[in-house]
Amino acid sequence: MEIKYNMTFHKIKLAIYSLLLTNFFGLKLKNANSSNRKKALRVEYATTLFQKLNLSVEVVNKEKLPFNGQYLLLSNHRGIIDPLVIEIALQETDIYGLWISKKELYNSPFFGLFVRHGGAILLDREQSQMGRFFSDIKFRVKEGNSIFIFPEGTRNKSNQPLIEFKDGFRLIALKNRLSILPVYIRTRTDEVLGNVLENRDIKQRVIIEIGDIISYKEKGNLEEIYKKQFDIK
Repeated sequence: MEIKYNMTFHKIKLAIYSLLLTNFFGLKLKNANSSNRKKALRVEYATTLFQKLNLSVEVVNKEKLPFNGQYLLLSNHRGIIDPLVIEIALQETDIYGLWISKKELYNSPFFGLFVRHGGAILLDREQSQMGRFFSDIKFRVKEGNSIFIFPEGTRNKSNQPLIEFKDGFRLIALKNRLSILPVYIRTRTDEVLGNVLENRDIKQRVIIEIGDIISYKEKGNLEEIYKKQFDIK
């Protein structure tokens, strides 16, 4: 019983710490008046949280990362820490992207403040028309921003390395003439977070791999191209 109590207490402490940290940075982001400042705060938040969780990030093929420019970044999605992994991977570049965020995160008491002010575009799946969503993206791209998206549309909770891509990401690339920057998080971040909650003393590494840039004019099956780049079976 004592061990169970300690483990539960550890989870509670991590949850409270994460909530306070997330909202603390959410307030700082609210007052940030430039994309450079927002990027710096997002990296600082990710780094601070990962230090607390004993997590490090290894970037494979880092030399493939462009230093600047505008892109549609595509990533697989297993766990809630995936955006933070990507922020850390891009920290030495000038690439600043807006995350496509579903309404549930916008209104979340845990993530809402951070998401609303950290740089995001709302995706409301309950809307019958998507015109406003695509107009928002076009406007923000014209401002000089990249777009970051999980093309699977939701977290992959299956045993497959990847679930089927949704269609909308290709349209975003075409309408905004954004080259595609593919990245692949090889580590199962859902399992990593579960390990952290069970044992605060273990150190873990998350591996993210950078792929080759794909032209927005590419006519092939982008999901298959993505799989081939990262040797996903």
